[in-house]
Amino acid sequence: MELVQVAPVVWQLAFPVGHVHFVRTPHGWALIDTGVPGSAPVILDALERLGGRPRDLRQIVLTHSHLDHMGSAADLVEVTGARVLAGAPDAPFVRGTAPEPRPVHTASERALHERVVAGFSEADVRPARHLPVDGELHEGDSVSDWGEPVHVLHVPGHTPGSIALHLPSSGVLFPGDIVATAEGRAILGPFNVDREQAIASFRRLASLEVEVVCVPHGEPVLKGASEVLRAAEPERDWV
Repeated sequence: MELVQVAPVVWQLAFPVGHVHFVRTPHGWALIDTGVPGSAPVILDALERLGGRPRDLRQIVLTHSHLDHMGSAADLVEVTGARVLAGAPDAPFVRGTAPEPRPVHTASERALHERVVAGFSEADVRPARHLPVDGELHEGDSVSDWGEPVHVLHVPGHTPGSIALHLPSSGVLFPGDIVATAEGRAILGPFNVDREQAIASFRRLASLEVEVVCVPHGEPVLKGASEVLRAAEPERDWV
């Protein structure tokens, strides 16, 4: 899988579904999301290519609880001992102590979802393993030990506990699935439990001053990300 540096301390590992991001910190490495189940060997290989060892992976931050984001977290924790952080409302879904709410699909989303599920079936993607959450994140929290401020934003709509991470000093945003990109523009991510809430979360992220947006689906926005986000029309997406 292609490993691309998208900011001074951030690398994207691109998967067919659900990119993951490595962040170099003063004390090792952090990982944003973990791909679908079975992705751990590729992620660990990428960590080695970056000069890290398994024990150097100190944190795994899950932007939300969906299969293509938490799918390999349990496998990675077993090998690395990394701490797992997730938005507090999604933590029960990650742990498996509560059922995950189902998205409400528009007609165009339903067709896309059928293609995605068929692709997972063809690739024999297994169900995600649940795992403990070491830290529950809330609006206004900070992620520690990254060498710069990391602001946690609660951006519900895609899931109840979706979070984004904003690094104002670096101008970097990890939006989770609230934001995707396609055809050179930012769009609302599909498969939301509450579409109107997701649109409001998108608009909130668009109000930030950011240069780079590291999306889990699509190409990263590497320059002028604030303008790209503000030019978007999430209300028109997936209708």
